[in-house]
Amino acid sequence: MAISKNPSFHLHHLLFLLLLAPAVNSIGVNYGTLGDNLPPPATVAHFLKSDTIIDRIRIFDVNQDMIKAFAGTGILVSVTVPNGDIPSLTDPWNARRWVNTNIKPFYPATKIHYICVGTEVLHWGPQSIVDNLVPAMRVLHSALVKAGITEIKISSPHSLSILFSSIPPSNASFRHGWDVGNLAPMLRFHRETKSAFMVNPYTYYGYSPANPNFYLFKPNKGLFDKVTGKRYTNQFDLLMDAVYVSMKKLGYPDVDIIVAETGWPSGGDPQNTHANPWNAAAYNGGVIKKVDSGVGTPLMPGRKFETYIFSLFNENLKGPSLDEKNFGLFRPDFTQVYDIGIRHESQSKTPSPKPSTPTPTPRAPTSSQGKSWCVPKPDATDVALQSNIDYICSNGIDCSPTQPGGACFMPNTIRAHASFLMNSYYQANGRHNFDCDFAHTGVIASSDPSNGPCKYIS
Repeated sequence: MAISKNPSFHLHHLLFLLLLAPAVNSIGVNYGTLGDNLPPPATVAHFLKSDTIIDRIRIFDVNQDMIKAFAGTGILVSVTVPNGDIPSLTDPWNARRWVNTNIKPFYPATKIHYICVGTEVLHWGPQSIVDNLVPAMRVLHSALVKAGITEIKISSPHSLSILFSSIPPSNASFRHGWDVGNLAPMLRFHRETKSAFMVNPYTYYGYSPANPNFYLFKPNKGLFDKVTGKRYTNQFDLLMDAVYVSMKKLGYPDVDIIVAETGWPSGGDPQNTHANPWNAAAYNGGVIKKVDSGVGTPLMPGRKFETYIFSLFNENLKGPSLDEKNFGLFRPDFTQVYDIGIRHESQSKTPSPKPSTPTPTPRAPTSSQGKSWCVPKPDATDVALQSNIDYICSNGIDCSPTQPGGACFMPNTIRAHASFLMNSYYQANGRHNFDCDFAHTGVIASSDPSNGPCKYIS
């Protein structure tokens, strides 16, 4: 991806970035660890405390070294229960043991804020985990109370696939089946426990070059909702109000909403030219200004949303798409990818380096320009991948190629079978990036993973 060498181009954009910085007071980030060059957790904790306005983090597991590293910093830490562990936590004894192992040794020295029960569970399933989600949340909450811990809240982040429709927001609703069967009981739990409903509104994946400014908090004509008389000038507000309207239709407009993940990559595969540092700065800077101002949305004026940008670092083991590797606000050496006011003012007096597009890694000879495939991430566990297989095979995808005698039965491993089936699901559903997320276990590849007689659809 090329960046203009015209000095006036850089001056214009650098001035734009500087305008974003002054209004920022605090923000949360998702702290992922899929990199072989990332600094140790204790160094990260010290950096966030001393050099940035980041006052809360969310991690994707219960890594004890990471939890301990934030002891005494005052930074709020939200931890995550892996999807596969959810059914076991419906048993009170298991839930108490989980709290005794993962929470009590570190709290309150580390200010554990939320326990996220799973990640995008409704979207990825399987049904056995979906059915156990709210019961596990309730039992885990009871285990906390019995342990004398009343300040830590319970929630579960959702992708916006929970929405049946979102445009216009007045017509939004949750998907049938999930609405009454899963989300209404969850919202009832949130109201009872005064906890928040978590959503992951990624406008990057819905980006349209026909109206780029709408996705980047830049001036545009907007979208007018005739029913409410409200005009939407950015996709973030539209999605948040769509969630609100859907909650209101179930009778829960009073439950708070947390933005558990949102972000924009600063680099990507060649076909994704909208993944660049200028757009990343515009979107993430716009989100931070929006939530920090407390202005709210057209249907939720004055609401200030607790928000977590995805993500803290560029992570070189994510991918293989370059988009996945470049969601970070910082590089592993703590230099900013772009300046949107995250570092304290005293740390930002020296102008930051100009945003630069990461150098693409060489492509394998089998790469096919314009084509993409969905494959498991390197760190995806067999438990998670088996859940993906169960979900895919129960949702209309032909799984016979991975059965005995099928072209993709060998090698007979969970990972190999999941790879073929995840790609089949991704292709059958329109090749949207979110159709390859699988609770953060899938990733878009630009090289054909076909092998021998096993030919992947593209």
